[in-house]
Amino acid sequence: MRMPPFTLHTPDNLAKALALASELDNFDWVAGGTDLLPNYKWHLNPKPNVISLAKVNELTALSGTVVGAMVRIHDLANSEDAHPLIRETAATIASVMIRRSATVGGNICLDTRCYWFNQTEEWRRSIDWCHKCDCDTGADCRVIPNQNTLCVATYQADLAAAFIALDATIHLASGAGARSMPFAEFFQLDGMTRNVLKTGELVTHVTLPEDAKNWQGAYQKLRLRETWDFPEAGVAAAWKLEGGKITGLRVATTGCESIPGDHSEMAASAIEEWSGKDSIRELSEGVRKAVKPVSNTYFPPAYRRKMLRVLTRRALAPLEHL
Repeated sequence: MRMPPFTLHTPDNLAKALALASELDNFDWVAGGTDLLPNYKWHLNPKPNVISLAKVNELTALSGTVVGAMVRIHDLANSEDAHPLIRETAATIASVMIRRSATVGGNICLDTRCYWFNQTEEWRRSIDWCHKCDCDTGADCRVIPNQNTLCVATYQADLAAAFIALDATIHLASGAGARSMPFAEFFQLDGMTRNVLKTGELVTHVTLPEDAKNWQGAYQKLRLRETWDFPEAGVAAAWKLEGGKITGLRVATTGCESIPGDHSEMAASAIEEWSGKDSIRELSEGVRKAVKPVSNTYFPPAYRRKMLRVLTRRALAPLEHL
């Protein structure tokens, strides 16, 4: 497939990158390119300008509480400084080859996916367009017919669930300044908008709370093959133990809706009267009911919901006897 023409810009620091973003009318950021470039080859909403962040060293910080947007997934998965839950989650992403190029920021900002969208231009033209890539035809959504106000494409990135479970904060920057917010608030429930990034704004880094080192966790995911494939469902759980009792519990999901799900209020309620396996069973069922996938990925929605219950129980298995 032939790549559409575009101008590539390669600023060597963050200030220059943000200045370029202020000057250009229509552009995309590119980090590792493992998602953006295949989409461009399929002519999925390409832009005339692309700003590469490959040379912006300010975005590569990595420590126990800071993860830069340009940190490679492979480096994150193998870092002794990174939180164990983040390392575990990173190691499940795609394949080694992809992880060596893909970045944390790229995974966080991964474009939502859908059967009707992630196809070649020829395929999409043959069956008519969809709302997310309508080529100025005003096409309706193919998943939910007769509406073109909301895209239900699925968010299928892994790291978001782990960052939400660890109560992380995401940091953004633009020519107008910097801002930050709780990680779960970064996302917007629409497969086209996806997140709160404004024009010319980018993710710089993610920070974890100082006490994150006192939290343990686990990540479980469902996918067609053990490597390469995006998650059809994913569950991240994080917990804090003091004196043999659970004093904190957070659960987040991914791969089932247009945004990752934060189920931490439900998890916090569960530990008030914790009873091991019974509490895990009730919490897992609550997560299953809370998530509502649609029919736009490989596995059908009913199966993905059932598997969310299984994945939640597996992630919380270390707490069964508490």
